[in-house]
Amino acid sequence: MQDSAPRRVVIMLFDGVDLLDVTGPPEVFALARRERPGAAYYQVVLAAASLDPVTTGAGVRILPDTTFESAAERGIDTLVVPGAVEIDDERRVRALVDPELVAWVRTLAGRTHRIASVCVGAHLLAAAGLLDGKRATTHWSTARQLTVEHPEVTVDADPVFIRDGRVWTGAGISACLDLSLALIADDLGEAVALRVARQLVMYLKRPGGQSQFSVPLEQVSTSRRMEDLRHHVLRHIDRPLTVAELAAYAHVSDRHLTRLFTTELGMTPRAYIESIRVEKARHELESSDATLDRIATACGFGTTDTLVRAFHRRLNTTPTEYRRRFRAPLPL
Repeated sequence: MQDSAPRRVVIMLFDGVDLLDVTGPPEVFALARRERPGAAYYQVVLAAASLDPVTTGAGVRILPDTTFESAAERGIDTLVVPGAVEIDDERRVRALVDPELVAWVRTLAGRTHRIASVCVGAHLLAAAGLLDGKRATTHWSTARQLTVEHPEVTVDADPVFIRDGRVWTGAGISACLDLSLALIADDLGEAVALRVARQLVMYLKRPGGQSQFSVPLEQVSTSRRMEDLRHHVLRHIDRPLTVAELAAYAHVSDRHLTRLFTTELGMTPRAYIESIRVEKARHELESSDATLDRIATACGFGTTDTLVRAFHRRLNTTPTEYRRRFRAPLPL
């Protein structure tokens, strides 16, 4: 698809829908255009059963742009399916599934290139049969409901988002922003998505989006000295880096260096270096076929055993298991 051709994004509206599920993605898509001016990358359309105002779960009313019937008459690049919940007297949360809405999800899905559910919108996809045999996520509070009602779906409540073929599912309400960033990265590349993430003051999640594995791509420091040290570490991460070497580079004592790292980055120099090495190793495991030996050397671990111990310590998994679960899919 040419950059100048807008990608048509249809977001489904219905009474009781979570407000941020609807308003979050358009904000993220609009920032993509700001980061790459001169091309209409996304055309967002709000569709509902009729053109009457829709009252969201927050009580805010939204006017649809079009109807489901009209939306189905044109091609759709991305169909975004938000969700709605009800809460009983004991504060238990349950995802709402309207049969008529499920029928429209099924109809519109047949006319779209890509489908993405936000939060409990995954329940609508499951009811429409779009998650059969697939791995999916949803808000943690309704994950058990999704598992019980749809045993044909492999439910994983931990990731921020999951991609399985042309179907994407996102967790939590605010995770609609992470999911939208992932869609932009898929369309326009990670460089654009990272710039959008910076505008949102967010972190860019890597493919798979595992929540407990989520770390900043860039850590922010407040002083020029620390910024210089941080970039020195990044440039020489494949080399053995000691506290004494970093202290000499910064012209400070070992003790003062440790105080700088603890104050500005919240960790010791050794912990910071290991976190960067693990992050670099994660990227290699996600995006390359390099052996563990080569990754260990390139990331400064020295040996595979050291790499494995660092992954156990920081991520509670092994490099091999991490690659199996989060290797980015190869382009079709």
